[in-house]
Amino acid sequence: MKMVMASVEREETARVLEALISAGYTATFHDGRGGVLRQARQTLFIGVEDPKLEDVLSIIERNCRSRVSLESTETDSMLQIAPTRTFAEVGSAVVFVWDIDRFETY
Repeated sequence: MKMVMASVEREETARVLEALISAGYTATFHDGRGGVLRQARQTLFIGVEDPKLEDVLSIIERNCRSRVSLESTETDSMLQIAPTRTFAEVGSAVVFVWDIDRFETY
């Protein structure tokens, strides 16, 4: 058995969850913030049997879109005339997979 942990942008979470549920999978999620822009994300936890791992990963990949975001920040420096601009990739998913040696419910 595998545990899939996917950090997904909050706006994309509903689409990913709907696709997983439609395919017969379940997931637990947790709210958080992270990345360069401190964007709102949800972390999905999906337990899956080994033969179905690639299907779950494919569902996540098909339902997450990355894009580049431009953020401007003000500065207190007298030497800097224009705001600082930061480009960062947002959206998409960051996915971790690990083996589960034991699984129980109580």
